[in-house]
Amino acid sequence: MPVTPTRRRLLQLGLGAGASAGAALLVGCGFQLRRPPRLDFDTVQLVGFPARSPFTEELERAVEASGSTRVVESAAQAEVVLEALADVRDRTVAAQTSAGQVREFTLRTRLRFRLRTPAGRLLIPDTELLLTRDMTYNETNALAKQQEEQALFRSMQSDIVEQVMRRLAAVPAP
Repeated sequence: MPVTPTRRRLLQLGLGAGASAGAALLVGCGFQLRRPPRLDFDTVQLVGFPARSPFTEELERAVEASGSTRVVESAAQAEVVLEALADVRDRTVAAQTSAGQVREFTLRTRLRFRLRTPAGRLLIPDTELLLTRDMTYNETNALAKQQEEQALFRSMQSDIVEQVMRRLAAVPAP
């Protein structure tokens, strides 16, 4: 059945009304877009993180996005110190054929950290965050699989940054 201009207009009105009713319901229930967590300290020093690594840069951006906290270079300026104890990425073979060809990898990203005051009082004791992802592999698509691996590692890195930020947001002011 062809859509006439009159029907098209009725459909547009119906969809428009449904969209505005849906928006009104979301506003009425208290729905809000996710915002960066608010941190209860003004300055933080990052120690033990690799200099200018993508992970460190993403973590710095997330801290700065909180709006209330900034990253500083020296412990004298810092209210708290976020210390990386281990930051490891690895890849292991999860499955292979009887001929020894790799068919699946397990990717892991692990971050061990703690949060302390410059005087040494622990605010978050040693904590380990571990993420794993499984990835199929086919040697005929090696380049595409390498790019997929990098994308999975970036995704895990973002997940870990979000988890660290939620833990930092739960810390009361020192």
